[in-house]
Amino acid sequence: MNDLHELFHATPFTGYVYPNETVVPWSILIVIYPYMTGLVAGAFTVSSFYHVFGMERFKSLSRFALLTALCFMVFVPVALLLHLGHPERAFNAMITPHTTSAMAVFGYVASFYVCLLILEIWFLFREDIVAGAQAQSGWRRHIYRVLTLGSYEINDTTRHYDHKWTLALAIIGIPAAHGLHGYVGFLFGSVKAREWWSSDLMPVIFLFSAVISGVAVLIVLYAAISKIRKAAIDENAIKGLMLTLWGFLMFTVVLELVEFGALAYRAREGTEVIMEYVSHGPMFWRFIVVQIGLGALLPVVIMTLMVWRGTSGKALLVGTLVSAVLVLISVLFMRYNVVIGGQEISKTMKGILHYHPPLWGREGVLVAGAVLMAPLALLYLLTRVFNPWAERPSAG
Repeated sequence: MNDLHELFHATPFTGYVYPNETVVPWSILIVIYPYMTGLVAGAFTVSSFYHVFGMERFKSLSRFALLTALCFMVFVPVALLLHLGHPERAFNAMITPHTTSAMAVFGYVASFYVCLLILEIWFLFREDIVAGAQAQSGWRRHIYRVLTLGSYEINDTTRHYDHKWTLALAIIGIPAAHGLHGYVGFLFGSVKAREWWSSDLMPVIFLFSAVISGVAVLIVLYAAISKIRKAAIDENAIKGLMLTLWGFLMFTVVLELVEFGALAYRAREGTEVIMEYVSHGPMFWRFIVVQIGLGALLPVVIMTLMVWRGTSGKALLVGTLVSAVLVLISVLFMRYNVVIGGQEISKTMKGILHYHPPLWGREGVLVAGAVLMAPLALLYLLTRVFNPWAERPSAG
């Protein structure tokens, strides 16, 4: 075994492992990829609560949520491109598509969704863009003039059409956003060769975890930006986000436990290795302790107590913020446990790999962290151009 390890410069392993499995092909960048798509889907869902379903408590966050979705969506392909040995070949999947490949379809789905987000943001902020082109000076004025696309007219009729198109795009965006992330779950769930991945519940679990991660990141960002802006926090909006997070999180926990219970109940060949891996191996801390215990059950308990006691004010904000941070950690570990965990279990079902992500390098932890933080820098720049907190007249 040691000779094989030196030959392939591979991950350490125990038991019976095929030689080609000693190198983990899908690294931590492939963990970040579904994590970011989940943040996109969840943030867009919050935006749709107001723009489509008319929930007034989310009005103050609706425009910010849409900008957040766009910023994360722009950097979703970056993780995949960094992972590829020849990223310039990625365009071949779109130029010469293979319709039976789930991976090939992603390029079209992602491109469509980015265009949809840009259009919806343009219609949503068009009045602000025109006002900026007329009132601002310097570089901002030039940017606003370009963004007007030559349309400077603002009246009740244009507001009506802007609202109409925003609503139409938001409605189309709901299945598009959730289909984008459901595709990721489908990609893993359809791999029959990996018992840890092969599950009909995988796309559904990915969808629910996407919503809770997107809601959680909005809670954290909203609290942080309000602190920086020294602006009052909309308690009604925070309570709405907390209730949304609470409800979807309970469903997510149940689905994850049902999926794991079904895996244990089927007891297929090699299941005993998986159970050993989860109960005594590295997955115990990552799955049982962090993902389920600290990251899911603890936030459910915290938010249940807040709902039961009718918590408000600063206690509501602190409890919601703590729960959101724990949920973000839980979903990140869930993505890691799915992507890396599925590769740590050998296809022989008689061996375990011990993968430790490198700190440096193109696919190291630092690069993955930089990709995850890059959307926040873009979000800062976009909020300098589009003010998501400004009030404006409602469409007639």
